[in-house]
Amino acid sequence: MLEDLFSVVKVRFNGDKADDDKKKTDIPKGLLFKCPRCRNVTFMEEFQANGKVCPHCNYHSRLTAKERLDITIDKGSFEEFDKDMVSKNPIDFPDYEAKQQALREKTGLKDAVITGKAAIRGEKIVIIVMDSNYMMASMGSVVGEKITRAIEYATANKLPVIAFTASGGARMQEGIVSLMQMAKTSGAVARHNQAGLLYIAVMTDPTTGGVTASFASLGDIIIAEPKVLIGFAGRRVIEGTIKQKLPDDFQSAEFMLENGFVDMIVERKKMRRVLAHILRLHKPAKEVSSNE
Repeated sequence: MLEDLFSVVKVRFNGDKADDDKKKTDIPKGLLFKCPRCRNVTFMEEFQANGKVCPHCNYHSRLTAKERLDITIDKGSFEEFDKDMVSKNPIDFPDYEAKQQALREKTGLKDAVITGKAAIRGEKIVIIVMDSNYMMASMGSVVGEKITRAIEYATANKLPVIAFTASGGARMQEGIVSLMQMAKTSGAVARHNQAGLLYIAVMTDPTTGGVTASFASLGDIIIAEPKVLIGFAGRRVIEGTIKQKLPDDFQSAEFMLENGFVDMIVERKKMRRVLAHILRLHKPAKEVSSNE
């Protein structure tokens, strides 16, 4: 009798599981977004319309470079620089070329940064946008060269620069050539600064390693999105070195603001308006119209 009972329970359980599996497959892929922070579910269309920000907990999901441009600059104003520049393999790192080619096909990018000139609410700028979908936006020779050229163009043409940073740091596959980009990009920022021009750095998730230790931290104004990771070495490395437990919010945008590393935290939906306001405030007096 017990054996019969257990067999019935087993059949019912398996039947329920089959029904659950069927229900799961009935939901079209890409219809819903489940927030990794609060675990709430939102329709993907609503999530994307909200700038890829969770409407429940304000979690700011990572954007591609193209998505960032779409929500930041004036439509039709973008002219890209150095679109076809690609990396070589300076230290003959195994499988580096194959990995790069696979990423180009997957992301549609030639490397981890897009640069160009554009406008935000009519204010002309040079814009730099890193994309963490391409090798975590690590800074190799092409990333460093494109950023340097963009800043040099801005200096020559007396334009402000806005850089959206997102990076895992230096690109180990390019060895010392990658580390050289830290000095190169920093030098370009210094010359731009000496020309009396505005440079705004916007730190997005994650901004770490050699990018944090170079041009990302040199902005006249440094902005961060909420809750983003900002740092140089990782938490475990630091704790292992100093033999101390770090605060829970260590390397968060809020921790950096509290300790003077960033100037303001701006939500994504307000970013375009805030940037336009800063650009107008720093306009040369002769360029300001009576309407402003």
